[in-house]
Amino acid sequence: MKVDFIHETPRMSLWRRYKLRWRRRRFLLRAFRKRHELSPQIDRTGSIAAADILLFATMRNELMRLPHFLDHYRRMGVSHFLIVDNDSDDGTSDYLASQPDVSLWQTSAGYKASRFGMDWLTWLLRCHGHGHWTLTVDADELLIYPGYPERPLRDLTQELDALGLPILGAVMLDLYPKGPVEDVRYEAGQDPLAVLGWFDAGGYWSQVQPKLSNLWLQGGPRARVFFQEAPKRAPTLNKIPLVKWHRSYVYVNSTHTALPVLLNRTYEAEPETRPSGALLHTKFLPGTAKRAATEQARGEHFSNSALYDDYYMALTRNPDFWCEASVRYEGWQQLVALGLMRRGSF
Repeated sequence: MKVDFIHETPRMSLWRRYKLRWRRRRFLLRAFRKRHELSPQIDRTGSIAAADILLFATMRNELMRLPHFLDHYRRMGVSHFLIVDNDSDDGTSDYLASQPDVSLWQTSAGYKASRFGMDWLTWLLRCHGHGHWTLTVDADELLIYPGYPERPLRDLTQELDALGLPILGAVMLDLYPKGPVEDVRYEAGQDPLAVLGWFDAGGYWSQVQPKLSNLWLQGGPRARVFFQEAPKRAPTLNKIPLVKWHRSYVYVNSTHTALPVLLNRTYEAEPETRPSGALLHTKFLPGTAKRAATEQARGEHFSNSALYDDYYMALTRNPDFWCEASVRYEGWQQLVALGLMRRGSF
């Protein structure tokens, strides 16, 4: 099944534009106020060069994923990582501080109260991301794009510059093992794709949200397994992880939407030349059940966490996402053929 990403975007009224400009300013003001919650542990941003590609992330207890995460993005062409550690207690902070291309801030403030980390990252993006191509991702998200891994990320950003595009849109593709999640073995530093080899090739739906001119994509294994009775509550799967940043930009809802609205128009025109990517979502590694129980108790990951109690409870029961329709992941060409990515001019 192919996903139709091509939509017409309604014209926006002057009044709506005015309100969105004020909304963007409020987010920038929030970030300015929240900057005091960040304590620099090690600041190596003085080494950032003008043409460097930067990565921004907020993390908590991601030591198991970090070796491969950093290696994946280093090989791609990321020059510097700017990371907020949100009160980790598993060694994440010490590991990051030991990496020569990482600048690290720490905070014990509430994740939800910071717009799920976006206030902190907005401040760092404003201070250090202006004029750079920037990646903003979670620790369980591995970006791929047409030509990956042979094609450096800088080649892609040069293509986007030539097209006059300041963004790369991406589908978040949930990967899972064959069999119950907790029954596979994974070692720190291992490529998650070695154990998470499957995905849903179909069962996605999309619509344009006129409010922010953004695509709203849902479906996949989490919708199939956890949200059959309430599909509109299923996770949003479209993101804008790669942006040529300007200090006036803000993310609105994680990296699903941004302001100004031109940043959200990732799929609306020129499908033959406009590339898109995929974020390989490696959430379902062993330890998911324990982590789900912890996060349910913390109540920091949804604006109304009580609505997602059933989701968390299902995660604690060692779910099995594999079904007869599951497809083994083979690479970016496969995702292009399925309509889940676009190759652009590559």
